[in-house]
This record gives sequence, C-alpha cells and structure tokens, in this order.
Amino acid sequence: MAAERGLSSRICEGDCAVLKRGDVFKAVPVLRQRKIVFEKQGFYLDNAIGHVYGTTFEVTSDGNLQPKRQVEETTTETKEAGTDNRNIVDDGKSQKLTHDDIKALKDKGIKGQEIVQQLIENSTTFRDKTEFAQDKYIKKKKKKYEAVITIVKPSTRILSTMYYAREPGKIIHLRYDTLAQMLTLGNVRAGNKMIVMETCAGLVLGAVMERMGGYGSIIQMYPGGGPIRAATSCFGFPKAFFNNLHEFPLSKVDSLLCGTLSMETLPSEPEDTALTEEETNGLVDEKQTSVQGTEEESSAETAMEINQTEEQETMDINAEDAEFKENKERENKENVREKQRKQWERMKKLTEAAALLREKNADGLLVASKFHPTPLLLSLLEFVAPSRPFVVYCQYKEPLLECYTKLRERGGVVNLKLSETWLRSYQVLPDRSHPKLTMSGGGGYLLSGITVVLDKGKSDSSNLEALKMEEPSSKRCKVQDLCC
Repeated sequence: MAAERGLSSRICEGDCAVLKRGDVFKAVPVLRQRKIVFEKQGFYLDNAIGHVYGTTFEVTSDGNLQPKRQVEETTTETKEAGTDNRNIVDDGKSQKLTHDDIKALKDKGIKGQEIVQQLIENSTTFRDKTEFAQDKYIKKKKKKYEAVITIVKPSTRILSTMYYAREPGKIIHLRYDTLAQMLTLGNVRAGNKMIVMETCAGLVLGAVMERMGGYGSIIQMYPGGGPIRAATSCFGFPKAFFNNLHEFPLSKVDSLLCGTLSMETLPSEPEDTALTEEETNGLVDEKQTSVQGTEEESSAETAMEINQTEEQETMDINAEDAEFKENKERENKENVREKQRKQWERMKKLTEAAALLREKNADGLLVASKFHPTPLLLSLLEFVAPSRPFVVYCQYKEPLLECYTKLRERGGVVNLKLSETWLRSYQVLPDRSHPKLTMSGGGGYLLSGITVVLDKGKSDSSNLEALKMEEPSSKRCKVQDLCC
C-alpha cells in the first residue's frame, strides 16, 4: 500500500509535493487545513488532493485552489504590432491605470488575466512595440498579477534545482548537472551496494535512492551525532526504500579498519522482561503494604471513632500521594524501557552496517563533503571492491589535486580524471533562440576513477622508483657524483 501510494501520479494527503511558479520551487507537505505561504500568496492545498501531479491551479480570493482553465492568450487587439522599438520612450506615462485603479480591480474580484488585458488596453505604447516586445510585456505582467501555481512531483532534478537556486550553501554549491555526472560516473543502479558520504542535507543520498528504486543496499557515512536527511525526506519515498538504508559514523571507520571496533554487548532482545519482573515485584510489595495499611486503618477506626472525619481526610490525602507516586514510577519505567529499546535498535543498526562494511565488496563510492576529501577517500576506498567506480565532489580544485596526487602515489586506482562541468542555459523560442545573459560561474569539480587490486609489496618499491624518477635531472647527477 505504501509503495503504491509513493508511486501514485495523483496528489494524496501526506505526500511531499513541490510548488512551482515560474522558475521558483518550494517543497511542502500536502496536509488539510494548513496554510501555505509561497511567493507572497497564502492558500490551502485541500482542493488539490486527488488531482494529477503537474496540474496548474489558480489561487482564489478566499485562499483556495481551483484548476486553471485553458484560455487563448492572443486577442484581436494584441495582433497589431510595430516594426521598431527605437521611438518608444519609457517615461512612466504610457500606462493610464494607476496603482489605486489596479487595487480597485482586485477588490472587485477581477482575476489576473483580466487585469493584464486591462493593462494592455490602457497602454499607449503597446501597439507600437514589436511582436517579441509585446510577448515579453505580457509575460512580465502575468508573472506579477496572475496567482498561478503548479504542483509537481518531487524528483532529483527538481529538488537539486530548488536547493541550488534557494539555498546553495546547504548543498555546498552542488549544481544539478554535476550531481547527474556523479550518478553516471558512479554507475548507480538498482541492486548495487553503495557507500555515500555527503554533507548536502541528504540530496545526494536521495538521488542515489531514487536511481536504485529500493533495490540494493546503501551505507551512509555521517559525521557528528547522526545523519542529516532533510532533502531526502522531500522525495517522499515509501517506507520500503528505507529498509536497506544503513548508517555508520565516520568516527569509527579507523577502528573498524584496524579491527579494534568494540561495541557494547547487545542483548538478543530489549530488556523488557527484567523490567516487567521488577515491576511485578514492586506491585506485590505495594499490595502487601496496602493490605497491612488497611488492617491498621480498620483497627484505628474501631478504637478511635471520635476522630473518624479527620482520619478520612488524611487517608484520602495519603491515597492521592500514593497514586501520584505510582504513576510517576510507572512513567519513569516506561521512559527507561523506551530509551533502552531505542538504544538497542541503534546498536543493532550499527552492527548491521559494520558487518556490511567488513565485507569490503561495495559496488561504488560517492563523496560530496565539506571536509577535506583526501583522508575520507583513502579510508573509505578500503571498503570498495576491485573494478568499481568512485566519485569525489569538491567545490574547489586544490583539495582534489592533492587527492589526485595521493592516489597516484598510493596506487590501486586507474583511469583517474579531474573534471569541471561548464553549463550554459539557452532560451529556445521561435526566431529568438540565444544563450541566456546570466549563467552559473562554476559547478564544482569531480575526481573519478576505478579501483583495482592493490599489491602492497610491489606498490612500495614502485612508489620509491616513481619518486626517484620525479627528481630533477640536475639533482640526480649531483647525487651520482657524490657517490663516485
């Protein structure tokens, strides 16, 4: 049921959807009676539930959504166009409608399309503009006055574009085309056993999970106290996708490689039985004390009938205190049991991830981290099987150059490549296709390669010979002369 819901093409309650308006995206959960603020527009997603992803909606005056009806954009008046824009002067007096007039139109309930038509009719220079300038003017006014929103299904392309445009620092400026190359060079596919080390809010992890489709296993290496998966939750994966997702802390990688990883002794199951026995023993003791207390109270009542009312009040107070203490002890025991259960589950997952890493047969490695890549890559490559790809992303070139040099000295890798992607967007329209004026300055750098079997005995001698050959010829001559 969860898998069918995750793969559904219709908007369902509880899904994670992406709102799109122009080139602006925002990921939101689909919940009833919850107001969403997007691009200075407040609305509810109740009416969007049940529609197909990709539907375009209009925001009504009461904050609800209704599917937009397709209307013809061109009218008889907009077909008249000039041949030259040189005589048009932008003096701010070509539009007869003022801000108050536009506000009055909105108060009357006139929608964005009609407001744009009013602006066209009250513009003195619109008919003198060229056809291209008229289309540009209409598109600009529609973007300003039309409250139109499209709800799309999350994907790697959409979420990477959203993060790169809104919060590039959270994904260490990983551009969407660079992420696509990482997935391709890393040979990410269903059935693989992948190791992912990233500090991109879970974007790279989500992209790998989407490419693998729930088949195979993923081991996420994380720094600090726990993994961060904010972007991964935006994909809206079904629960089955997380069954084969494991996590392992970076702080224990060295001890795992050295064979000194010592974890606490894990019980076969959570310690619920011991707690229940203690709890039952406590209840038996409480029952015995309560029986003794009732006998004493009965004897006291027969001996002192004059102070019956006062004793009744004190007895009620004592009963309330005893009940309060019992509830508090019960809550404390439940909290302890829950804490032990979570700790047991965490240690169990850690043990499973360690067992997978000890096999040292991973099918690929992806690294996109804010930390220096050299120590990360040299340690994590030990868990990758021979003839498997690895890809390292870094925003700057110098750390990858150092990593490239260390790998050449170490050996055990072939087909090392350090590359940078150049991306430029194009506007493709009839008779006016051209590169866009603004473009990204850089998308970071990628270091990729393929692992091979490393012969440590031969690698040491080969490294020494390589170092000798790298010495300048003048230095080698001086050493030979001194030896003679």
